[in-house]
Amino acid sequence: MASSGEQWWRDAVIYQVYPRSWADSNGDGIGDLPGITARLPHLADLGVDAIWLSPFYTSPQHDAGYDVADYRDVDPVFGDLAAFDRLAARAHELGLRVIVDIVPNHSSDEHPWFVEALASPAGSPERARYIFRDGRDGGTQAPNNWQSLFGGPAWTRVNEPDGKPGQWYLHLFDTTQPDFDWTNPEVRTELEDVLRFWLDRGVDGFRIDVAHGLVKADGLPDADLSHDRHADATALAPMWDQPGVHEIYRSWRRLTDSYATEGEDADRILCAEAWVLPAEALAKYVREDELHQSFNFEYLMTPWLAADQRATITHSLAQAEAVGAPQTWVLSNHDVVRHATRLGYPQTPGLQKIEGIGADDPQPDAELGLRRARAATAVMLALPGSAYLFQGEELGLPEATQLPDEARQDPTFARTNGTSVGRDGCRVPIPWEGGVPSYGFGPGDESWLPQPVEYGLLAADRQRHEPDSTLTLYQDLLRLRRELRLGRGALTWLDGFGDDVLAFRVESAKGAVIVLANLGSGEVPLPDGKTVLAGSLPRHHGAFVRTDETVWLRP
Repeated sequence: MASSGEQWWRDAVIYQVYPRSWADSNGDGIGDLPGITARLPHLADLGVDAIWLSPFYTSPQHDAGYDVADYRDVDPVFGDLAAFDRLAARAHELGLRVIVDIVPNHSSDEHPWFVEALASPAGSPERARYIFRDGRDGGTQAPNNWQSLFGGPAWTRVNEPDGKPGQWYLHLFDTTQPDFDWTNPEVRTELEDVLRFWLDRGVDGFRIDVAHGLVKADGLPDADLSHDRHADATALAPMWDQPGVHEIYRSWRRLTDSYATEGEDADRILCAEAWVLPAEALAKYVREDELHQSFNFEYLMTPWLAADQRATITHSLAQAEAVGAPQTWVLSNHDVVRHATRLGYPQTPGLQKIEGIGADDPQPDAELGLRRARAATAVMLALPGSAYLFQGEELGLPEATQLPDEARQDPTFARTNGTSVGRDGCRVPIPWEGGVPSYGFGPGDESWLPQPVEYGLLAADRQRHEPDSTLTLYQDLLRLRRELRLGRGALTWLDGFGDDVLAFRVESAKGAVIVLANLGSGEVPLPDGKTVLAGSLPRHHGAFVRTDETVWLRP
């Protein structure tokens, strides 16, 4: 195994770009690869180490690109392979690594393989690439009781080539996303070839969609329907977190390691999207010979309560350390309510799960949410390990909670008949310039999802060079984090500040910081003689840490 310098991924800050919503270069209302390329200097100035691109592959876009029809090409709505090459080259010029999404659990129903499967008989090699089964009760009922994550049954019956109703195929997500059968060696070979294709184009790693779902339990037994992907993984639901996934990732690790260069910091990395709890189960994915990182969704779902935060951070660090991996921290992504909105609701003990907010739902306290979001980010960016940011959080963007039903495009909304409003609210296009059409998202006034009025006030140009803006706060925290190498540090909890305060010291070979986060209702005195390096609230003054404020102190 090649040893590649300092292993950059151990303390990297990686920024998620959702291509549809980042920047539109041609005025069609949909973000694209040239738009991303043009706005990359924003990320270099922000101070992140890498970008992660959500899917841009050829796709009918039933699930915003997570239904892939061709894994080796760019969908025309985003550009072409030449545009991708220009994006990657420009990112590397700016010192930004490029990570791309890989979607190995399922394809689009327009993928050539699935088209061939539908045209072929039961039991054929073409069908063996997917999970086709005969139904129960003479074929009239689904093979088991599994439910789709997007609502409704996880099985759809097909008409056979002769026109008669026949087998059923599995889709843990939308009906247009049939699951691959990972017991088939042809599937394994194909996806490894896809990895090589993009590695040969110079990508620096992959984020693995639904990493815990590739292998299903033998025999596809009925599930306990009280279990879902956010539940305790020890329940071992038959479609999630099966032991067989780990051999797949050992193979992928060997593949990516073969692209690392001896003596250079050139590791190509693998990061799992695995909704697996508890932390002990998730840690298995990042053992030394498996993946480099996995998202810490337990941390994302931890409420803004001091006892809960302290317990999650402590447990997360311990489990990662046990397998020699860095912990990975995240507060927002394209599947969950933005944390500037999520934290604007009352916080209660236990893991929080808010998956969509509509106009008829209780609305958050926007000012409180942003205040807490800034404080939570200041805690996260001080923690040892790596961190992921979601586009727009550096602007303090809230969730778009007032989207009209007719604008919604998430398949979850349709499949649940509106019971779940879906994830569109966190995917609304980025505001770059206040006071212009589409807030600078594109050259015209089109945007594929309508932008809230408040986005104009939060546009990047309104916040740049403003000392109290959320954008400036992120830049300051990221600069200090890099200078002090906090991601390479060790955390020690500090006593004497009260039960409602997160108080810890992080120390690395390059420096140290004391972090105080006040999650209580009263002011907390600062230690005597300490200099404030950064504070989550504007104009930190006096000798106190205010409610829902985080400060970084020089020890």
